[in-house]
Amino acid sequence: MKNEELLIADTDYVRLAPLAGHDALAEELSRATVVPAERMPANVVRMHSRVTYLDERSGERREVELVFPEEADMASGKVSVLAPVGSALLGLEAGQSIEWPFPDGRVRRLHVERTLAPAA
Repeated sequence: MKNEELLIADTDYVRLAPLAGHDALAEELSRATVVPAERMPANVVRMHSRVTYLDERSGERREVELVFPEEADMASGKVSVLAPVGSALLGLEAGQSIEWPFPDGRVRRLHVERTLAPAA
């Protein structure tokens, strides 16, 4: 299940487009509505957002920051947008869920509980 509308800030889109060779990210970008960064709702997951999500299948709750690949650091909770969780969360808003295939062959259902917009 995909979320109905995927919003991506124009500044994020510019940096993400060159990474679109990654199939999951390419699919997300192809259906995105690009909006000016200053008009992005605060509750939508975008680059450098802090996100609390629940994996509804495992019951695991995590807080992560969605980052560009070169900034990824799992030890500090920074998840790359190219990681399965990162691609899945991009563009969701608090309260939304998405089913997403993971490399282990399982489909997980991720539910966004809270999103903090990146610091300006």
